[in-house]
Amino acid sequence: MIQFVVTFIVAFIAESIVEPKARKLALSLPYDKSKETNFIIAIAFCMVPIMVLIMSVYGVILTRLIIGIEGSIVTAYLKTVGLNFIVALPSQLLIVGPISRRLLTKYIKPATHKPKLTKI
Repeated sequence: MIQFVVTFIVAFIAESIVEPKARKLALSLPYDKSKETNFIIAIAFCMVPIMVLIMSVYGVILTRLIIGIEGSIVTAYLKTVGLNFIVALPSQLLIVGPISRRLLTKYIKPATHKPKLTKI
């Protein structure tokens, strides 16, 4: 349970740092920005590789601490990056992204007006 909590915190911090940069990069790419689907794909292609690189470092460090790594740490890192990328991009595009967008639009309604601040 502790490992899950620590991993969640590391992933949350990494995502908080990467997302604004990935969004900026995705908006700078030449594609038809009038379609929301294009932006979703662009941001996934910008964000997933960076997150894979960061979280693979975390995964290799965690693996080395818990069970150890045979051979080169560089080889273990490159293998981890490859495997993570193969899983992360399709799952982001086909499973995680659509589910999270559906849940967010269903349960979090956009504000129709700005709340007024009142003095106490």
